Amino acid sequence: NVSSVAGLRTFPNTSSYCTSKAAVDQFTRCIALDLAPKNVRVNAVNPGVVVTDIHARSGMTEEDYADYMRRAKETHALGRVGTTKEVADTIAFLASSEASFITGATVPIDGGKQAMCPR
Repeated sequence: NVSSVAGLRTFPNTSSYCTSKAAVDQFTRCIALDLAPKNVRVNAVNPGVVVTDIHARSGMTEEDYADYMRRAKETHALGRVGTTKEVADTIAFLASSEASFITGATVPIDGGKQAMCPR
């Protein structure tokens, strides 16, 4: 499942989004238990800010998007935002036999964002 760091931490003015992503995380854990007897693994990834076109599609101007990305770098411990490749690579790992003993997990792919105190 693809969730969000917002499922792990709260952010102002995003209560509906945070709640829905927390529900995805809980669903992941519950269904992982239900499907474990069938040897089906279920996990979630929780990306931080990742470069995509979602903000442009939401109506954010190019200027607002550039400002958002600049500020986002400051809220990730590694000082940058993520890439879709990093998210895809983590999903591929979780789907592989190398992750055969991982189920019911939420994996932050957030450059340390959820580990930081809010700013």
